[in-house]
Amino acid sequence: MIQCTELTKSYRGKQALAGVTCALDEQKIIGLVGRNGAGKSTMLKILAGHLKPTDGEVCINNDKPFNNLTVATNTILIEEAMTFPNNSDVAHILKSAEKFYPNWQGDLAKKLLSYAGLSPKNFHYNLSKGQRSTFNLIYGLASRCAVTLLDEPMNGMDEAIRSDMYRAILKEYIAHPRTIIISSHHLKEIEHLIEEILLIDNGKVALHESLEHMQQYAVRLIGQRDALEQYRTQANILFEKQEAPFAEMVVQAQTLTLNEQQLRDANIQVLPVSASDVCKYVTAKSRGGIDDVFE
Repeated sequence: MIQCTELTKSYRGKQALAGVTCALDEQKIIGLVGRNGAGKSTMLKILAGHLKPTDGEVCINNDKPFNNLTVATNTILIEEAMTFPNNSDVAHILKSAEKFYPNWQGDLAKKLLSYAGLSPKNFHYNLSKGQRSTFNLIYGLASRCAVTLLDEPMNGMDEAIRSDMYRAILKEYIAHPRTIIISSHHLKEIEHLIEEILLIDNGKVALHESLEHMQQYAVRLIGQRDALEQYRTQANILFEKQEAPFAEMVVQAQTLTLNEQQLRDANIQVLPVSASDVCKYVTAKSRGGIDDVFE
């Protein structure tokens, strides 16, 4: 269990996290999503013990992660900025990992490297951006840590290897369940993997729901502008767009009462809204999106 209570982190007076409170269950794949600068990377670094919170508390199985060797040997953070000694090739890096991670899977790492076409004789710093991301992810999976934190793990990978690595994450999780938190700007890419979503906006928790609930969170109404006006006062509108003669509204489902006969009479379409779009609308600065700028 990961428990965050009023978790705050400030850099030079600016808050990256502003009172995050949440509880994340064990043995789940969780999507940590949000816009650029929302605080996702900061939160992962605190969970990994790389940063100390400015205020509040975080516990992983009742242990605070900062400066905690027990947590460190069972937690791994994979991020683009991670580095390894310049004088060590890939083979030596993998060999060294055996000494630190108690569940290290050297054979798995070698098989995945071979599949990805990465030579064990390569030096980490000489790898291309996509190759480094591939190696880093393989390193994270092979560690088989109880808490595996992946910060934008697919950056730089081509489409083919991205698909393969997502499948590798899923197969590893099914064979050896653990807590995997994947931070991403692209929820659609990881939707087939995750069980729940933690949406961060401006350093705070905007939503924390199961994927199933997020997929039912909102509906899209499309019809004549006058026909949609009746829903303006009764529903929580997340997004709206008008392109005469039609209008579109995305509304929170639980705030809306729909009568099928009335919808047919008014010629209003009701369409589902993806979890990815829900996250986009909930964290938007305006209900009209980019169109508001040009108006």
